[in-house]
Amino acid sequence: MRPDQSPVIRLSEYRPPDFLIDHVALDFRLHPSETIVEAVLTLRRNPKGRAGAALALDGEDLTLLAVALDGKALPGSAYEAAPDRLVLPDVPDSFTLSVKTQINPAANTRLMGLYRSNGVYCTQCEADAFRRITYFLDRPDVMSTYSVRIEAEKAEAPLLLSNGNPVGGGDIPGTTRHFALWEDPHRKPAYLFALVAGDLDGVTDHHTTPSGRRVTLNVYVEKGKGDRAAYAMDSLIRSMKWDEEKFGREYDLDLFNIVAVSDFNMGAMENKGLNIFNDRYILATPETATDQDYHNIEAIVAHEYFHNWTGNRITCRDWFQLCLKEGLTVFRDQEFSSDMRSRPVERIANVQTLRAAQFVEDAGPLAHPVRPQQYKEINNFYTATVYNKGSEVIQMLRLLIGPAKFREGMDLYFARHDGEACTVEQFIQCFADVSAYDFTQFMRWYDQAGTPLVTVRDEYDAKSGRYTLHFRQETKPTPGQPEKLPQVIPVQLGLLDDAGNDLVADDLVVIEGVETTKTYENVPARPIPSLFRGFSAPVRVEIDRQPRDRLVLAAHDPDPFNRWQALQDVEIDLLKRSVAGIRAGQAPLSDPLLTTAIRRLITGSDGDPAFAALAIALPRENEMAREIAQDVDPDAIGTAVTALWKEIGQGVSDIARATYDRLAKPVPFSPDATSAGKRALALRLLNYLIAANPAEGAALALAQFERANNMTDRANALWALVTADRPERDQAFAAAEARFREDPLLLDLWFTLNASIPGKAGRDRVQALLKHPKFTLANPNRVRALVGAFATGNPRGFHAADGAGYRLVAQVIGEVDGKNPQLAARLATAFRTWKALEAGRRALAEQALRGLVSPERSRDLSDILERTLA
Repeated sequence: MRPDQSPVIRLSEYRPPDFLIDHVALDFRLHPSETIVEAVLTLRRNPKGRAGAALALDGEDLTLLAVALDGKALPGSAYEAAPDRLVLPDVPDSFTLSVKTQINPAANTRLMGLYRSNGVYCTQCEADAFRRITYFLDRPDVMSTYSVRIEAEKAEAPLLLSNGNPVGGGDIPGTTRHFALWEDPHRKPAYLFALVAGDLDGVTDHHTTPSGRRVTLNVYVEKGKGDRAAYAMDSLIRSMKWDEEKFGREYDLDLFNIVAVSDFNMGAMENKGLNIFNDRYILATPETATDQDYHNIEAIVAHEYFHNWTGNRITCRDWFQLCLKEGLTVFRDQEFSSDMRSRPVERIANVQTLRAAQFVEDAGPLAHPVRPQQYKEINNFYTATVYNKGSEVIQMLRLLIGPAKFREGMDLYFARHDGEACTVEQFIQCFADVSAYDFTQFMRWYDQAGTPLVTVRDEYDAKSGRYTLHFRQETKPTPGQPEKLPQVIPVQLGLLDDAGNDLVADDLVVIEGVETTKTYENVPARPIPSLFRGFSAPVRVEIDRQPRDRLVLAAHDPDPFNRWQALQDVEIDLLKRSVAGIRAGQAPLSDPLLTTAIRRLITGSDGDPAFAALAIALPRENEMAREIAQDVDPDAIGTAVTALWKEIGQGVSDIARATYDRLAKPVPFSPDATSAGKRALALRLLNYLIAANPAEGAALALAQFERANNMTDRANALWALVTADRPERDQAFAAAEARFREDPLLLDLWFTLNASIPGKAGRDRVQALLKHPKFTLANPNRVRALVGAFATGNPRGFHAADGAGYRLVAQVIGEVDGKNPQLAARLATAFRTWKALEAGRRALAEQALRGLVSPERSRDLSDILERTLA
């Protein structure tokens, strides 16, 4: 293949900027296709930079209109200008530079920089898209104060927003235009700049901080959607209170605005004082949002708000330090959700996400450390490794030094580095200073890619009562890192007897070498070890256990995570053997002991229905592919998983039906965690009932769809029907299309449901729906809902043995790349597991990938293709 010619950016080559920008004054004269931007930059040489260096400003797709130095217009001979660069070879040590550019928001289909979404002007500048607005030192270690003037047609944009506090505005005499003035007193890098201008609805509330600051809160949404913003506002207020209580962090402006738009590449963006959201993560009413939507809104509103301190007040020195803000803030939003809901359920869900996205990433060609050492396109490193594994590193840090020292270290970090652009080393040093813990080896979690495998064996001497655990760690080579060093791995554990009673209630073993041994004396009987309680480290674990021991843990382990994990281990082991047998021409396997365990969970589900819903769910097909890891046959996996659902369903159908009937009775909707848990359990029971008796189960699902008084029950009925090849599915899906047609987010759900129908049937629907009048490549949500859902959530369809799924997705990726390279690159990551497939599919996937390679491809997509094919 033709290698991507983009330059490689390396952490080892970091150098401070040659210039600093103390203040930025921006003047926007908004126009759909001819927006004029005038930037006045107050610059000075950086004493840490290169003496006498030229001023080189970044740009992208800009039309330069004028340049002035200290108020004097410069001739073209005084600078070198290109759409992506503005160089002034001879400038004084301190000066003011004025740059006037023209941009075209309406034509900006990349949705990076300043663009239009349904008539609303908005921005997305992270990581390096501020350069698409004006020439700038577009790097996070250049932090400036900002003043902004926005001018627009009053009729089309009555609301004019930017960062900070409003300080003026009004009509422009003799015109139909008006203006607004904004000032942000807090220094920030350019990626946190934001502008929104449009005609929006909104809700307003207030929050008073412990120090007495009264903050005005606004959530703005597109016209006609104002009634769907209340839950986001409630989540914001709870987030502010939680951060005050748990981390001592108060908000620092008089105004906090959230704006939700329908065309957005990301989930949300934490711009200082003006968060911009994909409206999927803001809009909610019981009739339009599911329990998962409510959960996501709560978590993402919190995440973006928490960035005010972990990301904005203290930002990254360079983009290699991205985990410094994202991993830390994911940790904070996970803690928030755990306090708002069920901590055990949240922990299990977070680990499921980590394994589904990050473990797969670590095992494939796109593996990279939490802090990458190099990149070609930084947009491709907003990954599960940086975010989710980055959060797990913080979890381990807290476990190693304890909650009190962790809070002390966070307080020191905020006090020591407020207003700075920092590195991971500076962050970790704060915890070293308060705890005296030596983090030298721990830093490998940031710099070494791959998921460690911890192999455990045990010995018991009945005569002496001595019990010994032997731990051995190994991390396989990853791209660019053939040799691996041992990690610091904290193991929270306990020892149980055969009846599930504690022999050792709780212990912490820290693995530091390749091999570590832990011995316990006076143990009265051979124990069952409960290892990595609470998922105390992001590792894979291998231990030779009898199914009976796992079932004891599933029934009695005091750690809820390990109760769930033990049952998963039984199911994974059974399904692995079943898949191997199916490929050898044998019938799928089942286990009556497993059915009994599931039955017991359903019977006792009243105490914690949300936990029961997680515990009785079998591993997904993608999870089994990850566990099998090589020579993967998605069809054999699908056959094994489907057969096990049916076998267990038939064994629990009576108690499942009785419990479902009780849970499915219509009640007034509430998004609280307990109510959501009951609805989740009802869905899992419906899955079993459909698997056991498709005709009877599908009739139940259709009846639930028709009588539902909230979107969760309605959507759950549709999800249950996805696997039912029955007339009821077609009837419900047709009714859903008619009902959802005019609501973009609900129609996205309908597209995803169709894309999730297993195998060829789902692929045929995707092919047809690409021509649906409501499908468009211009909206990232719609593309993700149909093509992304198919590629990542329909393994038998995407991995069709004839390669049709690969060709379909590759075709769409190629079409999207010309419009939105970031979206195309994200879609292409669906191929990251291709080397783990059996030979026939592997060859077809490679063929589809190589067919995408072209000199005309974007930098974003070329980077993913090159690394995936390497």
